[in-house]
Amino acid sequence: MQTNFNLAQRAQPEILTSEKVIRTCVHCGFCLATCPTYMLLGDELDSPRGRIYQIKEMLESPDAPSAETVKHVDRCLSCLACMTTCPSGVNYMSLIDQARAYIESHHVRTWHDRWIRSFLAFVLPKRNVFRLLLRFSPLGAPFARFLPSRLKAMVSMAPAQLPKRDASETPQVFEANGERRGRVALLIGCAQPVLAPQINASTIRYFNRIGFDVVVSKGVGCCGALPHHLGKVDQSRAMAKANIQAWLEADAEHALDAIIVAASGCGTTLKDYGDMFANDEEWAERARKIATLAKDVTEVLALYLGEGEFRKSPKDLVVAYQSACSLQHGQKITEEPLRLLQDAGFRVVEPKEKHICCGSAGTYNILQPKIAEQLRDRKVAALEATGADVIATGNLGCMAQVASASSIPVVHTIELLDWAAGGPAPKTLQ
Repeated sequence: MQTNFNLAQRAQPEILTSEKVIRTCVHCGFCLATCPTYMLLGDELDSPRGRIYQIKEMLESPDAPSAETVKHVDRCLSCLACMTTCPSGVNYMSLIDQARAYIESHHVRTWHDRWIRSFLAFVLPKRNVFRLLLRFSPLGAPFARFLPSRLKAMVSMAPAQLPKRDASETPQVFEANGERRGRVALLIGCAQPVLAPQINASTIRYFNRIGFDVVVSKGVGCCGALPHHLGKVDQSRAMAKANIQAWLEADAEHALDAIIVAASGCGTTLKDYGDMFANDEEWAERARKIATLAKDVTEVLALYLGEGEFRKSPKDLVVAYQSACSLQHGQKITEEPLRLLQDAGFRVVEPKEKHICCGSAGTYNILQPKIAEQLRDRKVAALEATGADVIATGNLGCMAQVASASSIPVVHTIELLDWAAGGPAPKTLQ
């Protein structure tokens, strides 16, 4: 695609990066077939190809972004299915992130839009603040049906009973059982330990069982994905820098084999740290090192485990595997979770349209609830059509989104692996 940036614009590193991505697009249209919003809305402006053209026009123009352009950029899920299907290798993730940052600094949103975005960026990345808010959320539940759709979606996130704080949140080293075969650091995350602490507990227990020390490092917090996808670059980079520094210190002390992540959305962001700091001379090399160490839990397990190595108690259950977009499109991890579940003794099936997003997409189900609900219902119908006993996925957002509309129990992949290897049964299956 042809671009017309002037010399002053080309002096900006971010514009040069975006221009390179834009010029890679040849308008072939392959992305239309896999874009969830184009599939639902049928509008070219709600397709990756259409958004690339709008972003080009927006970045080239001296004027502030129009409300129309902002609307279509906001509707993007960042599911990255377009990157999987693109024959030209367009780095759409980099471009849409740059567009959101540009909109955040050049466009004035309505006051209620600014408020809810700032609220989400402030609350969700902070575990203690988020936990405190959830303790009071039952007070608003009786009034949920009278709330605007976005606030209603926020209230619906709250569990009926808030889980107890798990020991995995406390910085320490969880030592391997028996002979040690490696040492990894675990990203605890922000929303995950508050809403589903059993995921990190299962991860630590399983990795200890197979011979890994698990390091929970002091100073590590939110990966930065939530503010990053809201266009709040300064906030996301500050979070990323804190994590990078903490993990570099942990690596110096413990010689880490990997930084493991049990939330695939966070894993995609960690692996993008190198690109996030590519134009920062002080942090670029350090960020690239952390990005290289970052691995999804199934990625590491598939590397170290032989077939059936830790299967102790095969379960006669049919598992429908829901492949999170951040895992299959963002990290290109597709076969590893399936093989691990099969090796653990489960019968694994996949739904039709497995490449289509469930509608969670970080804060998307709050900011774009109508589209998110349509995608959720479509995904749940496909999953339930498999006749599975349980649904497994690798991302908390997908778990919450699917569970909100499905009668089938939804668990994290690592919970099933831990259970099969001798750990406790997932609570939703008890």
